[in-house]
Amino acid sequence: MQWPRGELQIPSSVCSLPCNTGERKKVVKGMPCCWHCELCDGYQYQHDEFTCKLCSYNMRPNPNRTACQPIPIVKLEWSSPWAVIPVFLAMLGIIATIFVMATFVRHNDTPIVRASGRELSYVLLTGIFLCYIITFLMIAKPDVGVCSMRRIFLGLGMCISYAALLTKTNRIYRIFEQGKKSVSAPRFISPTSQLAITSSLISTQLLGVFIWFGVDPPNTIIDYDEQKTINPSLAQGVLKCDITDLQIICSLGYSILLMVTCTIYAIKTRGVPENFNEAKPIGFTMYTTCIVWLAFIPIFFGTAQSAEKVGLCWLHGCND
Repeated sequence: MQWPRGELQIPSSVCSLPCNTGERKKVVKGMPCCWHCELCDGYQYQHDEFTCKLCSYNMRPNPNRTACQPIPIVKLEWSSPWAVIPVFLAMLGIIATIFVMATFVRHNDTPIVRASGRELSYVLLTGIFLCYIITFLMIAKPDVGVCSMRRIFLGLGMCISYAALLTKTNRIYRIFEQGKKSVSAPRFISPTSQLAITSSLISTQLLGVFIWFGVDPPNTIIDYDEQKTINPSLAQGVLKCDITDLQIICSLGYSILLMVTCTIYAIKTRGVPENFNEAKPIGFTMYTTCIVWLAFIPIFFGTAQSAEKVGLCWLHGCND
């Protein structure tokens, strides 16, 4: 028998051909022997010849979609450009801070260093140094120890810096306000008193961190939603510390309060004599810092909410 188009093989006497691996059979209504083959897409795998099922949240389908396999876990590597550039800048900052601190130590007893408030200057330099050190903790592989150190030092560096600046500006303000009323010096302006005031401000930050430890002990989590792409083969789980964005802002909230208070005192001391010019650089620093924080907070929460909405749309489907 001669078949059309020159074919020599006998045509198959079936309604539908077998489906490929990773495809399910969608039976044609009223015709049990006929079906359409549908690929198990997304994070689905072929459970049986008629059913596709969704893999669990920490799994993805294997290449032929016959079963699920664990999603690979990643973390920020030291060789990544996202780590190399911050580490380089942090090293520059650490070197500059150590150089300034060494200069202060070398000229510790000179009038210039004493007039600048050397005790609080050392405290301020320590806070700046810790702000640079936190870069290495943020890049290190998360574990309970690293996550604990992150909680402690995340806001401690800025708290130390702003506490020292606040104590300085408050001292200047009280000196000139007292000078308007009498010739006697105000209380608690000695170096020892200044260090005590600064230490009490820093202790409040540490107390809040220790309460945080008690309420929510540090731990690590694997975030599968952050890198869960439409293509399952590109999905990754991110190993990170169990710290939410809101907790980060709360941890920095006390430092922000110190910064705002310091800015208020800097505004009040803007009219000091020119030869007593320590308050003016502090004031300029606090003005610019407030502007940066006012821009940072809404951007931080805005981008976080946008990312959350995109993730929810991807998971549940969005029509818009």
